[in-house]
Amino acid sequence: MKVGIIGCGAIGRKRALSLGDHELVIAVDTSLERANEVAKLKNCSTISTNYDDALNNDEIDLILISTTNEILAKITLAAVTAGKHVLVEKPAGRTPEELIPIIETAEENNVFVKVGFNHRYHPALLKAKQLVDSGGIGPLMFIRGRYGHGGRLGYEKEWRAIPEKSGGGELIDQGVHLIDLSRWFLGELSVVKGFAHTYYWDMPVDDNAFLMLKNANNKIAWLHVSCTEWKNMFSFEIYGETGKLHIDGLGGSYGVERLFLYKMLPTMGPPETTMWEYPFADNSWNLELDEFIRYIELQREPEGNICDAKKALDIVKIIYDECNYRVNV
Repeated sequence: MKVGIIGCGAIGRKRALSLGDHELVIAVDTSLERANEVAKLKNCSTISTNYDDALNNDEIDLILISTTNEILAKITLAAVTAGKHVLVEKPAGRTPEELIPIIETAEENNVFVKVGFNHRYHPALLKAKQLVDSGGIGPLMFIRGRYGHGGRLGYEKEWRAIPEKSGGGELIDQGVHLIDLSRWFLGELSVVKGFAHTYYWDMPVDDNAFLMLKNANNKIAWLHVSCTEWKNMFSFEIYGETGKLHIDGLGGSYGVERLFLYKMLPTMGPPETTMWEYPFADNSWNLELDEFIRYIELQREPEGNICDAKKALDIVKIIYDECNYRVNV
């Protein structure tokens, strides 16, 4: 594949490093310095501050978009209109309505849009999905998930705290990951109850959100996302009729990634416990891109696609509307 990257911050850098043998043709950013830093990672000689330079390049097959939220959907729509496949970072837009023309245009132009739900490709979650799908913990009953930022000085002044740029706060940020993972395990979900609120940070977006979602069979996802966690954390528990899976940590500042399997014994009592530990570097970005490119080659709709992003944003919108967090877009 020949690739263009639009948005060369921390995530754009991760995407560039995940390219493997694929060729980076152009790096685009509002800062030529950032664009040049990413270009040098892949021996790319072309940089620009104008994303049209990537979209109008006939060589390019695939566009990777890692900008701030307010222009994710705009650039994605322009890319699929130009006939490019796209991997766009979550949440892919600020509202579900922003994604509708992308879905329609991608289908018309026979191109695919993958959304950056890289958590699906963490080793503990991949192993958990394998165990669930093979019946390792029996029929599922419910999920409990928690995800939180530790906080940092000046957080309330960053772009994520500006509703017109971000589309919301913690719910649209880390919350979208937990919603996507819950849908991955439980299928389609509707909102039973949701609450988003600003407890600590002096900003007009939420710093905590609480969600109770359910599928058609009343299987529940009980989720909490927070940027008042004070220590970065990730915990995702999957409860079945014969056992439980617990993913703890995501590596780095979130702690070593581990998967625990608690298997119920016939006599019940203390369960049989197995633990897998994944202390190596985060490879989810590489696995996600590799899978997307395989799906493009097979002409198959990818997992974690633009429709999945819209369904996650449908849930976010319902909760924001209920809590009067309305963003003018």
